[in-house]
This record gives sequence, C-alpha cells and structure tokens, in this order.
Amino acid sequence: MGVALTAIGTYLPERILTNDELAATVDTSDDWIRSRTGIEERRIAAPGETTSTLAVRAARSALERRGLAPERVELIVVATMMPDHPFPSTACLVQHELGATRAFAFDLSAACSGFVYALEVAAQFVKGGSVRNALVIGSEVISRYLDWEDRSTCVLFGDGAGAALLESADAELLLGGAFRSDGSGKELLYMPAGGTAQPATAHTVESRQHVLKMKGPELFQEVVPIVCETILDACERTGIALDDIRLIVPHQANVHIVEEIADSLNVPLERFYIHLQKVGNTSAASIPLALEEAVGQGRVEPGDYILIAGFGAGLTCGASIIRWGDSFRRIQAS
Repeated sequence: MGVALTAIGTYLPERILTNDELAATVDTSDDWIRSRTGIEERRIAAPGETTSTLAVRAARSALERRGLAPERVELIVVATMMPDHPFPSTACLVQHELGATRAFAFDLSAACSGFVYALEVAAQFVKGGSVRNALVIGSEVISRYLDWEDRSTCVLFGDGAGAALLESADAELLLGGAFRSDGSGKELLYMPAGGTAQPATAHTVESRQHVLKMKGPELFQEVVPIVCETILDACERTGIALDDIRLIVPHQANVHIVEEIADSLNVPLERFYIHLQKVGNTSAASIPLALEEAVGQGRVEPGDYILIAGFGAGLTCGASIIRWGDSFRRIQAS
C-alpha cells in the first residue's frame, strides 16, 4: 500500500505587521530587517485566534478541496511548538471543532521541523493500514511568545497554519527521507520557563523567561551543515538524485540560510521556493504555506520530485522527498 498527498489547505491571519510598523516601536528599520532576513512583513493572529483555530481553518480548506467530509478523517497530527495548552493536545481540540468524530489525534513537537516529522509519522500509519487517511497540520501562534523589545527575534516570526491530507494509494508517492536531532544545541533556540525545569513564577514572568530566546549567529552556523547532510542523506536513502529534484521547499527561516544551503549543495537558488518575505518564520506552518503557494504558481507538475526540508530548535532537521501525483491536480481543479 502506498500513500499520496491529495490536498493542501492554509490559513493566514488578516493582520499584517510591516517592517515599518516594527521600526516605530523597536530599534530597527525596514532596510535592517530586509538585509539581514529577507522579511518584509508577517501575519499576526487576532486576539480570539489560537493555534487550534488557525489549524481548523487550514484543515477545513484542505478537506473542502478534496471533497472529504470531516467525519471520514481517521487521523489528525498537529505539529506545533506553541500549543493552545500544555494539555489536552491541540490536535484533540482540532478534532472536536472539525467534527472529525472517527479520528484519533495527537500533537508532535519538533519545532520548525515539525511538519516534515509529522508527515512521515502519519504516512507510516497509512502505509501500515491502520488508517486510510490522515490530516497533517502545522500551526503556530508565535507572536504571543515574543519579546517585542528584542529586535533579534521579534522581527523574524509570524503566525499561520497549513494542512496536508494524506490518503492511501496504489502508488508510493511519499518516498521517505532522513531525520536528525542534536540536543546539544538546545540553548540556541528555546523558551526558558513554563515547563517542569522552570515552572512559572512571578520571577520568571518579570524576568521575561516565557518568551522565545535565540542565539542567531550560532544557530546559523550549526543549521546549514546539518540541513545539507540531511538533504543528501534523503536523496541517498530514496535513490533520487539531487539533480532530479524539481523543487526544494525549505523551512522559511531566513533568506541567507537558504542561500547558504543552496551554495553548499551547489544547487541554483531558483530551485528553492522562498516566500518568507510576506509571512516571516512561521515555524511548523512554513513548509505547507510555501508548498501551497508553489503549487498555485505552477512550480510543480505531476511526476516531479519535490524535497521538503525542515530545521529548527532541538536541534532538529528532517528532509522528505515527494513524487507529485496527478490526483492532486485533478482534485484541486475540481
């Protein structure tokens, strides 16, 4: 039994926060942000929006495109590092709100690699015959956990969600990949407080320990070689040459990271899809958001090989190769 990606749905909050708006409240400028990140603007969730509500909007979009009723969904995996609550899982909230009464649901925490990890996990459930379909969702509301006085982090991130529907198929279209973790880099990107290591207290709130902390230059240096190794490993494991990959959709973190990866792999930058200038770093949501846009622009045709690559806090990294199927085009056009 094989598995195919048959539909994608996305959701972005309406609120757009531009670089110029940020420059009015923090010591930065549009030129500074663009030159160092490539980002021009990002989306910010409205007060009533949460990680689960964004995920539901993206999931409904995917299901509507496929014409699949929510009660026919059998598995929901939500990749996020910003859940609605420590427990219950965000996926259970999504399952209830969607009306996916037959589905079992759980969260997966792998930060910005989350969607790639979750896609592989869900694919194994489908391939093994445990379920006939699965919704894989990357959703984040990072804006609630940023220090808006720290220009090294607050300019980078945005909110959003993307969902992919996997279904059993005669042909194998999710070809597999390679995955890595290196916990020695845990303090390059993390949130100090809020867990069992440092529970919430008045002191942790006052000292801003419940916001995202990042060591940008060090993270950059660590990430690039790991991503390149993982991409090459994915090609070797699947038997698909890097030159045969039509499009690479990386995690949308920083344009210079993508440029460095392309240069290290000796792959033209034109074969990477980049759209972070309009959404910023949306963590687990970034790859499905970029993939949907790339498909909409005709960057992918049936039979093409696509490589998706996630990397982030943990440190985590994952790369998977997908053979694009004709069923996706038929469903989206219907």
